[in-house]
Amino acid sequence: MGEPYNTNLAAEFHVLSALYRLGMQANLTLGNRKSVDIVVVRDAGDAVTIDVKGPAGDTGWPVENVKSGRANHFMVFVGFKNKIEDLKNLPEIYVAPSERLAEITYSSPNSKRKVVRASLMRKPEQAEFRDAWHLILENR
Repeated sequence: MGEPYNTNLAAEFHVLSALYRLGMQANLTLGNRKSVDIVVVRDAGDAVTIDVKGPAGDTGWPVENVKSGRANHFMVFVGFKNKIEDLKNLPEIYVAPSERLAEITYSSPNSKRKVVRASLMRKPEQAEFRDAWHLILENR
């Protein structure tokens, strides 16, 4: 494959597909500088937004440009586990409300790098985030 992977679009479309399979009304947003990748309408007057992170690697998801603590906003972390080109490989999915982003984010000592580490998300104590689509589906 000569072209680099467009991992963000691959991750966004994977999430969009899953939401449609769950019966949700979901729409992809377009633009270069955006903090919302998908808008989900759960009911009249009830919508949530999603920021999707999906690098091809296996170490984690950069979140330097993410604002945490927004109500009705979710982070969906798509883990391709260094196998993005293997279509038989299902990505790992972690869903977290943005209000909880700070508790799962690692900041480097110089505070220039903020990531959600894949190794942390795979731990049993973080199992509540694994495939937690119900967090998006539920009305609060």
